Amino acid sequence: MSIKKLLIMSKKKKVIEIIRILNNLYPNPVPPLNHYDPFSLLIAVLLSARCTDERVNQVTPKLFSKGKNANEMSKLEIEEIREIIRPCGLSPTKAKNIKNLSKIICNKFNGDIPKNITELEKLPGVGHKTASVVMSQAFNIPTFPVDTHIHRLAYRWKLSTGKSVEKTELDLKKNFPVEYWNKLHLQIIFYGREFCKARPHIIENCQICTKFGRKAI
Repeated sequence: MSIKKLLIMSKKKKVIEIIRILNNLYPNPVPPLNHYDPFSLLIAVLLSARCTDERVNQVTPKLFSKGKNANEMSKLEIEEIREIIRPCGLSPTKAKNIKNLSKIICNKFNGDIPKNITELEKLPGVGHKTASVVMSQAFNIPTFPVDTHIHRLAYRWKLSTGKSVEKTELDLKKNFPVEYWNKLHLQIIFYGREFCKARPHIIENCQICTKFGRKAI
C-alpha cells in the first residue's frame, strides 16, 4: 500500500475518533446565543463579534423588546440601538449595521431573512462566518462556520494548515461528512472552551490532543 493511501486511511480514522469523542461529550449541543427566530439569531451573531456570548445574551432581551423583527428594528434610531448594545463593544458600527440591514430586509425581502448565504453576506456587517451560522442554526442548511476557536483547533489537531480561516473551512468540509457539519461547529467550540484552550493548554486533560494534537507553544 502506498504512503498516500496510508495517510488517507489514517486521516479517516482520526476523523471518526474525533466525532466519537465530541458526540460522547456533547451529544445534543445547543447554540449559545439566545434567539427565537432567524432575525434575532442574525442580530445576536452580529453582536457577538469581539464580545462574549454571555454578554450578548444579557443585552439582547432589551434590544428585542424594542425591535423584535426587522420592521420594528428599522424604525429605531441608531443612537437608541447604540445605547442598548454599548456593553457589546464596537457599538457605533454595530448599531448602524443593525439599523441598515433591518431596512434592507424589510425593503428587499419583505421582512424575512434570506435563506441564501450570498444574499446574507451582502447585508451590512454580515461576513461569511455570521452568514454561515445563520444558515446552519436558523435554517439547518449544512455549513461549517469557522471562528477563532475552530481555526485554532483545526491546526492543533492537524486537520488544516492554519494559514487562513478560509483554508480551514475548506479542509474541515473535506475531512468531515456533510451530515456532521452543523453539529460539529458547536461541538468543537464547546470542546475548545472546556478542554483545548489557547492558554493554558493542558494536553493531559484533552482527549483529542493526547492522541492527535500538536503540542501547544
